[in-house]
Amino acid sequence: MNKTFNLHGIGEIKMVKNTRAKRLTVAISPLSGVRVTVPGSMSFMNAEKFVLDKKYWIKKNLDKIQHIKNASTTFDSKIEYCTKEHKLRIIPFDKSIIKVIIKNKQIYVFYPSFADVKNEIIQGAIRKAIIEAWRIEAKKYLPARIKELAEKNGLKFNKINIKNAKTRWGSCSSANNINLNLQLMRLPQHLIDYIILHELAHTIHRNHGKAYWDFLNKLTGNARSLNKEMKKYNLNFW
Repeated sequence: MNKTFNLHGIGEIKMVKNTRAKRLTVAISPLSGVRVTVPGSMSFMNAEKFVLDKKYWIKKNLDKIQHIKNASTTFDSKIEYCTKEHKLRIIPFDKSIIKVIIKNKQIYVFYPSFADVKNEIIQGAIRKAIIEAWRIEAKKYLPARIKELAEKNGLKFNKINIKNAKTRWGSCSSANNINLNLQLMRLPQHLIDYIILHELAHTIHRNHGKAYWDFLNKLTGNARSLNKEMKKYNLNFW
């Protein structure tokens, strides 16, 4: 069950019921705007009250998101963009739909020739196509790489999951299941390895205490400087 309402000064708020959600969360993104996940036990009325209480926080973060959006890349047929293995090709054609094909190391995005390629819907389709290319590359590369680094350093993990997470590059559960973000594929190789080793180190040390950082430093040689370098990369890529 979904519901939308308009909040003065902000615009449309999308509320989505999720019976698996344990708490109410507010997510803000350049493409989808403000989205509120509402636990099944909470009424939409109470969720709206919560959003009203958070109005100024939402407005502040919307302004930040708008800045990111304004500074983000606008893709068109003249721009050259490549992932690690795929090249983006944006092509106008004589249909009134947007069509995406990923094959032969190419990301083809066809859009209506009568439309402006800068249109937000078209730009959104292009970005989603790039994310799918990262997903293909991540599923091909990351499982093999984490296995290689684990064996090299005498570490063991259970399962690996690859997701397009919004807040973390990776995580390690108490059962030694490791989650890696598919957006790792846009990082330099040494930083991909750093994030993998960062999570593998949690199979030995659960928290980020001194013992953890000493161990991670043995694995990487320069953990603190790599961690500092990672701060240059934002998960809000667009």
